[in-house]
Amino acid sequence: MQIGEVAERVGLSLRTIRYYEEVGLVRPSARTTGRFRLYTEPDVARLRLVKRMKTLEFSLEEMGELLGVLDRLDEPDAAPELHAELIERLVTFRVLAQERCADLRNQLEIAESFAADLRGEISRQRRRVKEVR
Repeated sequence: MQIGEVAERVGLSLRTIRYYEEVGLVRPSARTTGRFRLYTEPDVARLRLVKRMKTLEFSLEEMGELLGVLDRLDEPDAAPELHAELIERLVTFRVLAQERCADLRNQLEIAESFAADLRGEISRQRRRVKEVR
C-alpha cells in the first residue's frame, strides 16, 4: 500500500506518518523505483499501535522503547533471560497504560459532570426567561 491508503486506513495524516518515520517509530517495508513508500499489513498494524499509544500520551521515547521491546520479543533466537526481561518491561508498559486509562476515566468523569452542570444552567436560564415573559 502507498502512504495515502495507509493514512486513510489508520486515520493519521500523511505528515504524521512521515514524522513517525523520521523519528524512527515506523518505516515503510519498501519503496518503489520512484521512491514512493510502500507499506505492508504489519506496517499498518504498527502505525495503529503508535496511534493508540499517542492517545494514552506516551512520549516518542516511550513509544520507541515499547516498539523495540515488541520487536525483540518477536526475534526467534532471543536468549531466555533476555526474553524474560523483555516480558517484564512489557508488564511495566501495561501498568503504565492502565494508569493512563484510569486518568482518562477520571478526566471523562469531570468533563461529564461539567456538561451536566451546563445542562442544568441552561434549563435554569430557560425557565427564568419564561418567567419574565
